[in-house]
Amino acid sequence: MSPILTGIFGIAAMIFMFMTQMPVAFVMALVGFIGVSLMASPNAGLILLSRSFYDTFASYDLTTIPLFILMGQLGFNSGISKRLYSAGYKFLGSIRGGLAMATVAACTAFGAVCGSSPATAATMATVGLPEMKRFNYDDALATGSVASGGGIGMIMPPSVVLIIYGILTEQSIGQLFVAGIFPALLVTLLFIGAVFFTCLMNKNAGPAGEKFSWAERFKALLGLGETLIIFALVVGGIFYGLFTPTEAASVGAFGVLIIAVLRRRLTWKGFVKSLIETLTTSCMVLMLITGAVIFGKFLAVTRIPFEIASWVSELNMAPALVIAVIIFIYFLGGCFMDALAFVTLTVPIFFPVVMELGYDPIWFGIIIVMVTEMGVITPPVGINVYVVYGVAQNVLSHNVALEKIFKGIIPFLIALIVGIIILIAFPWIILFLPDLMYS
Repeated sequence: MSPILTGIFGIAAMIFMFMTQMPVAFVMALVGFIGVSLMASPNAGLILLSRSFYDTFASYDLTTIPLFILMGQLGFNSGISKRLYSAGYKFLGSIRGGLAMATVAACTAFGAVCGSSPATAATMATVGLPEMKRFNYDDALATGSVASGGGIGMIMPPSVVLIIYGILTEQSIGQLFVAGIFPALLVTLLFIGAVFFTCLMNKNAGPAGEKFSWAERFKALLGLGETLIIFALVVGGIFYGLFTPTEAASVGAFGVLIIAVLRRRLTWKGFVKSLIETLTTSCMVLMLITGAVIFGKFLAVTRIPFEIASWVSELNMAPALVIAVIIFIYFLGGCFMDALAFVTLTVPIFFPVVMELGYDPIWFGIIIVMVTEMGVITPPVGINVYVVYGVAQNVLSHNVALEKIFKGIIPFLIALIVGIIILIAFPWIILFLPDLMYS
């Protein structure tokens, strides 16, 4: 059997096993191991397996992931998320749909100390849903704003997905972080606009909340101070070359811990919970990376990525059309697979193609993260929707149907599509800051 045919059979077997709901990381590792064993030898497969696991879990560069996750967990358990929501609530809560707008803004701010989309959605659902229900917000708008807003954590630095993309493609994580700032702010504004138009079409969807004096509003801004300090410390340190991404992650996690201790907001139970959640999430992410590495080595042996890149380069199709097809594939894949798993699986295939077409790798990284962000809120996977669904059953006095949440994300999905179109049409929005900072 030819190497390419072996690769095709391997991909088909992997898709079949995905349908059986086997863990994605294990499926990729198993298919890669069996494929290399068949094409080379069982001994080669075992060597690939052992080296990939060791290299991933012992990698110094990948220590950024557990450190950034720890930073987010400490921020949540020390009450940073509640203070962020309080500031947004006091400024926006008095207008129609203001609580949903405040939730979106708080998701963006919390994403700056978290880096995980599901974690941001779960955190803000716990804080925001009871308040929105207290003011009789429509369930679809309330849950949709939280699930969609949580996705901004995928773009806003420090983003775990951007870290993985940078490692897989050997791009500067610092440049990717800088490039994600303007797109994250753009998506935030578009989501706030989606809330506004939803309330314009249905005046009962988001009734106005309490009014606060300017003195109370400015006092609430003090709650943003710690987030701004941590964000400036982490991202600013990377910008100016004071820290490597790994060092910045450790400084950020330590900074959040110090703030939490000084404010006396972190209990021993909360600290232990942060460590356990960090360990669980980090192992999941590192297993995904290991599986993707093993499967990627198998694909490299089959030469499928190189053949695809060569085939695309020989086509007379316009580069913009090729990019459109790739983006559509990412959108479809994001609907059926976890975003992080899909990025780790497909980047080794499509990245050489995009480089062959002459596109900027930083721009492409932000675009695919934006597209896969759609996957965290679209059926059938829609991990953020399921996270919010689970939290809603615990924090609300009634059950919210899953269909209701998926209905609520429609305006935000449209806003996200508009954002992607804007970033494709005006790539300087992504590249302006990296070019300015790293020129």
